[in-house]
Amino acid sequence: MKAFMDEHFVLETKTAEKLYHEHASSLPIIDYHCHLDPKMIAEDYAFDNLGDIWLSGDHYKWRAMRTNGIEERFCTGKETTDWEKFEKWAATVPYTMRNPLYHWTHLELKTAFGITKILKPETAREIYDECTAKLRTKEFTARGLMKRYQVEVVCTTDDPVDSLSHHLALKKEGFEIKVLPTWRPDKAMAVEDPETYRSYVEKLSDVSGVSISTFADLIHALRNRHDFFAEAGCKLSDHGISEFYAADYTDHEIESIFNKVYGGKELTMEEIVKFKSAVLYEGAIMDHEKGWTQQFHYGVLRNNNTRLFKQVGPDTGFDSIGDFTVAQQMAKFFDRLDINNQLTKTILYNLNPKDNDMVATMTGNFQDGSVAGKIQFGSGWWFLDQKMGMEAQMNSLSNLGLLSRFVGMLTDSRSFLSYPRHEYFRRILCNLLGSDVKKGLLPASELDFIGQIVENVSYYNAKHFFRF
Repeated sequence: MKAFMDEHFVLETKTAEKLYHEHASSLPIIDYHCHLDPKMIAEDYAFDNLGDIWLSGDHYKWRAMRTNGIEERFCTGKETTDWEKFEKWAATVPYTMRNPLYHWTHLELKTAFGITKILKPETAREIYDECTAKLRTKEFTARGLMKRYQVEVVCTTDDPVDSLSHHLALKKEGFEIKVLPTWRPDKAMAVEDPETYRSYVEKLSDVSGVSISTFADLIHALRNRHDFFAEAGCKLSDHGISEFYAADYTDHEIESIFNKVYGGKELTMEEIVKFKSAVLYEGAIMDHEKGWTQQFHYGVLRNNNTRLFKQVGPDTGFDSIGDFTVAQQMAKFFDRLDINNQLTKTILYNLNPKDNDMVATMTGNFQDGSVAGKIQFGSGWWFLDQKMGMEAQMNSLSNLGLLSRFVGMLTDSRSFLSYPRHEYFRRILCNLLGSDVKKGLLPASELDFIGQIVENVSYYNAKHFFRF
């Protein structure tokens, strides 16, 4: 019987152990997609306690707590203390066995705080106090934790209207870890609510210095901000979409649709899809011009619980995997760009595992030999960010593409304690390859090259692909 979370955690063969410990464990981290608050990095935020860093904003934990019968006030409530919330989380942890939260929780305790005890009600107070004491030291501030995990680059998620003041301050200061913005223009195409959309366009007008009264003006304003993001070091865009948009449209139609929504009128579904198609396309052209990498996170069904959405707002744990049929529109969107040689480097993240093989084969349609792995099948995302999900993603990529050219893992997190997800991923990668060697599916004589693949997928592919 193996010990839980020892140095060979997840590693089932001697070859896997060798690959991880000799080729993966000591590499720096490139976290090219996350939701960290750049203000917390710029100000080197000091966490008050373990509840502050661990439970604030963590909808993964909130979902588990609700499922375990914990009242909402211990999840998102303002009237309960951090300790009271943590106590309820500790009572939930034993019931998360076989959920990735069980692994993440104990991996974070071990790697950040050196704690190997199992978190449960009996150990809650001791663990809380020990971690809180460490969090109140300089080594465990926002920056301290990033350094502790050997973070080299992080790319945050930022709206075109954001000032990027904290990114610019960090750049001016010369902070040793690159903190780069990522262009996330979702609100520029969110025309479902005319009043909210007009308000957003007015903000965009203010920050861009462009008077917006037409669709052409909108694109001009976005281009101004796109240039500003580039000057701040941005190298990636990101799009959170339910499905792909590639409807046919004319310039006249899009101008009319913009005038209609900007005038406060509701759009038909056909008009919404055409408008989103136009904005998505124009953004992709800008990305190609600058050599950025565009990312598409698709397939989520958001804010399903109306009652609790009204009570606690978005991004609080009421989203789920959506069931969308996207292949045809996805192919049409990429082909529309590629036909004029305007398709930039791209990463696709699906949320429904049924799409794994489709996405893996779709990437092959648009590889052109200009860049190794130009079109990427992104790592297991959100609900697929767990052992089985990552294995399934890498198996599909291996079978239908080139795992060796994969740009690897990211946290997609708001937490400064999420960096062990990179370790978790690396262990899973090494275990897959090590198991293949043991079974004779890969040659043991090529172990040095397999080790290089591990290093590339863990770190070097991302470093070269994004030119960090």
